[in-house]
Amino acid sequence: MKIKAAVEALAALAQESRLAVFRLLVQTGKEGLAAGVVGKKLGIPPATLSFHLKALANAGLVKSRTEGRFVIYNANYAEMDKLIAYLTEHCCAGDNAQCAPLKKC
Repeated sequence: MKIKAAVEALAALAQESRLAVFRLLVQTGKEGLAAGVVGKKLGIPPATLSFHLKALANAGLVKSRTEGRFVIYNANYAEMDKLIAYLTEHCCAGDNAQCAPLKKC
C-alpha cells in the first residue's frame, strides 16, 4: 500500500459515523448488509449514511453490490488487511514475538 492510499483510508475512518459503519460491516462478514439496515442499526439517516458510505467506498474500504432493489455493502477485507499491514510494517523493531498478538483475528 502506498502512503496516499493509507492516508485516504485513515481519513475516511477518522469520523465517528464512518468508523461505526465500517466496524459494523467488518463484524457482519462477507455477506454484508443493506444500506437501510446499516442506517437503522446505527441510527443514521439515509442521506447522511449515503455520504458516509460514499467516503468509505472512495477510500476502498467498502464495496457494494445490488441485489434486487437493495444495495448491499460489505467491508473490503483485502484493503483493510493492506492498511493494517502498512501500519504494522516493521513493527516491534523486528521482534516478531511482540507482533504476534496483532496477527490474530
